Amino acid sequence: MEDLITCENLVKIYQLDGVEVMALQGLDLHVRRGEMVGIIGASGSGKTTLLNVLGGLDRPSAGKVRVEAYDLLKLSESQLDLYRRKMVGFLWQQTSRNLLPYLTALENVTLPMWLAGYPRSDRLSRAHDLLSALGLIDRIHHLPVQLSGGEQQRVALAVALANQPALLLADEPTGEVDSATAKEVYTALNKMNETQDLTTIIVSHDPQLNRYTDRVVTIRDGKTSSERIRAVPEINHQDPESHGARQLDEETIGQVKSSALSDSGGSFEELLVLDSAGRLQIPKKILETLDIGDRVRLKISGKSVLLHPVSGRSRKMNKIDNSQQQEELYLQEDQEPDRRKPSGIKRIMPALKRSTISKKFKGWWKHRLPDGR
Repeated sequence: MEDLITCENLVKIYQLDGVEVMALQGLDLHVRRGEMVGIIGASGSGKTTLLNVLGGLDRPSAGKVRVEAYDLLKLSESQLDLYRRKMVGFLWQQTSRNLLPYLTALENVTLPMWLAGYPRSDRLSRAHDLLSALGLIDRIHHLPVQLSGGEQQRVALAVALANQPALLLADEPTGEVDSATAKEVYTALNKMNETQDLTTIIVSHDPQLNRYTDRVVTIRDGKTSSERIRAVPEINHQDPESHGARQLDEETIGQVKSSALSDSGGSFEELLVLDSAGRLQIPKKILETLDIGDRVRLKISGKSVLLHPVSGRSRKMNKIDNSQQQEELYLQEDQEPDRRKPSGIKRIMPALKRSTISKKFKGWWKHRLPDGR
């Protein structure tokens, strides 16, 4: 199946107080049409930045990013508005970003279609179809405050799908609900992904995310690091005795997908991602267990590649004496927050602020005294 999303060497740089922050550092990602993909990673790894770029909310700084026929690096502002309105649906964690509190469920779903110029009859028909498919037909005249957390997220999902987008972007859709409601939301996402001809990307910290998606991609330091895929039994399509192999393949995949919604959850395999430049990120736990530092020896053994630690290149923390202070040095992936002392004007700013506040307070208090002293 063809790719709907193609990201190659994607870079996004932010300017914060005159400092450049590289949120995405050459990220590669391919998502097939109809796929349901989870994105996980530590805070600050670049997950939300990727979602914003794919949604047309942020412009990439460099690299390649295409969604269907749209080259997001080259779109004008008006073309980007059209892309967001026609191509993408958004599902956010906070109800306040998904639903207007003074509109009913039905009115919330019809609003995006009204803005897009749909006729009234089409708006009502599609809104009823979506809410009915999500089990909310008896709640269409309720305000968001009258709905449970799971019902609110299902209404929000209907709003996201109102304009029939090809891509659904969900940012922490289960972040504010309990585990039972989270399963309800994931079930709805799976159902709509299959019935609405959708491609879905879910950003989450939920450790159970892999049970409900085709694969889960881990982002680390602004790059794709690894992915977990659901294990599907291999079928020999070349075997002449394998009657109905293609049909069996589709049935098997369907069974494995449905097992994700059961308690068993199926089995998974974790793969490291090799980017277009031939780079890969070895999981931190493996690096620490084998004490692999910043250099390795590579050897080819048959059809395998072996990496060997180099003596003297330990990952263990080194310490140096600097002006009678012990400064801790970390490898890049293990860096602690910057604890250096401020210098120059930054060092005296707190004192200046305290002095200014003190003078203002004394002046205010003087005017409050009856005798003016």
